[in-house]
Amino acid sequence: MDFVALDFETATPQRDSPCEIGLTVVRDNAIVETRSWLIKPLYYPHFNSFNVGVHGILPSDVKDQPDFAELWPQLKPYLEGQLLIAHNASFDMSVLRKTMATYNIPLPEARYACSLKFSKNIWKGLHKYDLKTLCSMHRINFLHHRAASDAFACASLSVKAFELTGTSSETDFTTNLGCGISRLN
Repeated sequence: MDFVALDFETATPQRDSPCEIGLTVVRDNAIVETRSWLIKPLYYPHFNSFNVGVHGILPSDVKDQPDFAELWPQLKPYLEGQLLIAHNASFDMSVLRKTMATYNIPLPEARYACSLKFSKNIWKGLHKYDLKTLCSMHRINFLHHRAASDAFACASLSVKAFELTGTSSETDFTTNLGCGISRLN
């Protein structure tokens, strides 16, 4: 399988406030690249204390970083035409959609799936399905709530799920994983 795992961290509860994005590129079920970028959010220098408590990113960390519009030319090749997978994709895709709308950037042609949804179908009976629980179960080391590490964890879990279920193409998702693939736009 080829896909890109995606994770956002936000500065505030507003979905158009990304302060970090992480991407992990997977080709033929092998992780080939993991990257992250700090982002100066629209609401800078305002950061919500709850959000900072989750990810530890401070306004001083992003003061000299590009905003999303400036960063988009670097991000677009990673997302355009790709299958994107996120753990709790409803959050990450809403951040992407809302941020792109705020900056008046057209959405990329992409498809997406949620590793949280298919994890519930594959590893039944767990008390929690968050990244920390699933990574602990599968002995995947990561630093929770930093975008590159979360994207890497999502990619690693997805590869394990695909191998376990014999999923080798997007057409296998519904039958093998019990969830579908959605279009971003």
